[in-house]
Amino acid sequence: MSDFANPRVQAMNLIQCIGDRVSESGEPIPNLSEIRSVIGAPSEQVFCQLVEELHEDRLIRMANPVKPFGGTPLFLDVNLSQRGWERYEAGNRVVRDENYAFIAMQFGNAELDAFVQDVLKPAVEDGLGLKLVDMRNVGRAGIIDNIMREQIKDARVVIVDLTHDNHGAYWEGGYAEGLGKPVIYICEKKKFEQSKTHFDTNHCTTVLWSRDDDDAFREEFTATLRRSLELPK
Repeated sequence: MSDFANPRVQAMNLIQCIGDRVSESGEPIPNLSEIRSVIGAPSEQVFCQLVEELHEDRLIRMANPVKPFGGTPLFLDVNLSQRGWERYEAGNRVVRDENYAFIAMQFGNAELDAFVQDVLKPAVEDGLGLKLVDMRNVGRAGIIDNIMREQIKDARVVIVDLTHDNHGAYWEGGYAEGLGKPVIYICEKKKFEQSKTHFDTNHCTTVLWSRDDDDAFREEFTATLRRSLELPK
């Protein structure tokens, strides 16, 4: 599979990137050329053509391109037009339900990785026919934050492990809830019994796991997931 996004995705990535950066800074982007690599454009020529087409379609506004002798154009003071902002907001609202579950978790923990591989993944994939994915399964060009949002938007359900109080996992769970996605929280049993999770989530349904009793977790988790997705028993 190519590492480069297709033209439609490149265009949406560029609109998303401009919107994110302008929203954060409050100012137009001084030089757009620096973000070519993060939108999945395979070459400067393709990137320039994409920018010019979006400008012609009145989705972006910018100063007249500067064309150094023998060099590629420089796109300066770039912002979205009104139409561009509408496209940006529409892209952030689009929610699809694909046939996979997205898991937010801390990476690099041997116990958790083994639990996910040995217990959670079979429960999701073999028991319910959903693919289980996390950000390590996504290998394509683009801005990692935008890719993560897209993965969450398209997931049928989001699973969030809170064992390690990972800030990213909490954020991803909140983002999914804001989209109206079913979110299932899980946590290692001893951790939950000793210190709970953040008060904003500890009243939510949380399925506890322990490597001392994988079967009990699998049974409760599968039942919770089926109820959340309104699947027959």
